[in-house]
Amino acid sequence: MNGSERILSRIKSDCDESVRAIEKHAQAERGRIIAAAQHDADKSAAEIAEKTAQLSARAKTSAQSRAQLEKRNALLKQRRIEIDKTVSGLEEYLLNQNDYDYFESIYSLAATLSGKSGVVFLNKKDLDRKPNNFEKRLKAAGLDATVSSAPADISGGFILKCGDVEENMEFSAIINSRRDEIEDLINKELFAR
Repeated sequence: MNGSERILSRIKSDCDESVRAIEKHAQAERGRIIAAAQHDADKSAAEIAEKTAQLSARAKTSAQSRAQLEKRNALLKQRRIEIDKTVSGLEEYLLNQNDYDYFESIYSLAATLSGKSGVVFLNKKDLDRKPNNFEKRLKAAGLDATVSSAPADISGGFILKCGDVEENMEFSAIINSRRDEIEDLINKELFAR
């Protein structure tokens, strides 16, 4: 090997060594960049997963709240329907009693007006079927009243007219005036837990 071949061999050897050093450095740098990128990707993925989990939890909680509210509203609506049917049924029950029980109900109402006097108005049906001793029974209940022969425009019960004052003892009026109490009683009986 002559001198120029040695120089070329030496240059080639130095170049090869520099290339190997550059490749080694490039591989190390590539590994560091890949590791940093993987770390950043893992961190971003974890943050996205956490945010997604939080959004999912909030959505689930919100959906459960909405479902509970809808269930509660449906139950309240059904409860209202049942109460309305029961209150309506109460008036029907009072109106459809046999004559004896019906007029016993009238006497019970009359007793709540004990000490008063005046004229009692009944509907046409009740005027036609009232017992012969009706006025005596009213008096025995504490109500000093005569029965008007003019029928009242009511479904059942009676109206007591004391001068200018009227006591409305119609079944529907009493039920409506005491609806809150009746609803409380129905709630206790039908919906108590």
